[in-house]
Amino acid sequence: MTASELPDKMEEECGVFGVYSPDNDEIGNLTYLGLLALQHRGQESAGITVIQDGKTNTHKDMGLVSWVFKKVDPSELKGSMALGHVRYSTSGDSCVENAQPLEGHCKLGSLVIAHNGNLINADIIRSLLEDGGVLFQTSSDSEVLMSMIARGASKGYEKAVIDAISAVKGSFALIISIDNKLIGVRDPYGIRPLCIGKDGDSWFLSSESCALDAVDAQFVRDVEPGEIVVIDENGLTSLKHDKNSNLTTCVFEYIYFARPDSIIDNIDVYEVRSKCGEALFKEYPVDADVVVGVPDSGIPAALGYSQASGIPYAQGFIKNRYVGRTFISPTQEIREKAVSLKLNAVRSLVNGKKVLLIDDSIVRGTTSRRMVSKLREAGAEEVHIGIVSPPVSDPCFFGIDTPNREDLIASNMDNNEICSSIGADSLKYLSLDGLLKALGRDDGFCLGCLNGIYPISTR
Repeated sequence: MTASELPDKMEEECGVFGVYSPDNDEIGNLTYLGLLALQHRGQESAGITVIQDGKTNTHKDMGLVSWVFKKVDPSELKGSMALGHVRYSTSGDSCVENAQPLEGHCKLGSLVIAHNGNLINADIIRSLLEDGGVLFQTSSDSEVLMSMIARGASKGYEKAVIDAISAVKGSFALIISIDNKLIGVRDPYGIRPLCIGKDGDSWFLSSESCALDAVDAQFVRDVEPGEIVVIDENGLTSLKHDKNSNLTTCVFEYIYFARPDSIIDNIDVYEVRSKCGEALFKEYPVDADVVVGVPDSGIPAALGYSQASGIPYAQGFIKNRYVGRTFISPTQEIREKAVSLKLNAVRSLVNGKKVLLIDDSIVRGTTSRRMVSKLREAGAEEVHIGIVSPPVSDPCFFGIDTPNREDLIASNMDNNEICSSIGADSLKYLSLDGLLKALGRDDGFCLGCLNGIYPISTR
């Protein structure tokens, strides 16, 4: 796949969901519903593993959650615990072997893992394990973690998990099933999100709170950075594995990745996006007739800009939600036609108008260029672009599929050059200060892709 054919958005790696509910016959259905709510975090593969008396039953395949479970009824997956996973690969090949959850067997019995994140030192650890005779069935860094836990299982589950996660470097939100316990782990910097829910005697772990809403569970709290939570017949126990933990949530969870109805680390995602729109108006007042948001993540910000400015909001683009992923289409020409089917401009709302188009970010510039072209074809007199994040100038190493620095348009062009490249009449990015004000605090975020400063050394 050439650079021009790659998706022009930052892509999240995975979503994880876990249930501990010994007396619940609906555990398969609950996990299925949770994964449907997390589908936006990964559309490449999906899977569910249920565990009953140490025995596992896994169904996973390539495709969307609804496709994967079209022939297998989730209600038939019975057990006392379940782990679910949706994947977008940033580490490891795109194949069913790398679909999760991953399962194996160790001294403590069945071991199952679902992982969201990216391990910087996975290749080094894999090589050392291979030198020691360990066989790997996948190219995923998640299997490295699983192998390390299995190697330490004779010391007990607590020591095995702590030793494994202490050896790895990077970002991770993990759900693990071992020794009849459901375990949730978040990396010491809390880069990838993970939260806890409860409904009666049932406990839940999820990448986002929106999935807890989908199963009628009550949000309890976020798993803290560096925390291990253990759920078993005694309820929930917290183990702190890293006293030097420091919250630095990925800022793009709020800008783009998370569903707007989620709350992550006590911050309401929708509210942040709306406030980003308001902040953009203060920095970039445009003489426009209508404000248009790029579906879906640009809409709350566009509404915020509209409310602050008094400029009417218009649903200038209609999204076709029934078009599959375009990059699997057989030819570039067909891919481009499929992209055109995804979003179409509403001529009656933009014809003869000065349009301000709001989006969350610009990565390569191909999407923005296409949106500007569509608006002009629909009769827009002027097209101005407002981006509710600072320029994406640096790659991410912690579980987001960002291009190499040379593929990032903001690394190679200044603002005027980008504006000219995408064909807009003007272009303005929200400042970092404006973004942090919208978030409500000055620290507690990983901003590496925006300023090149990472919470963890990437070397």
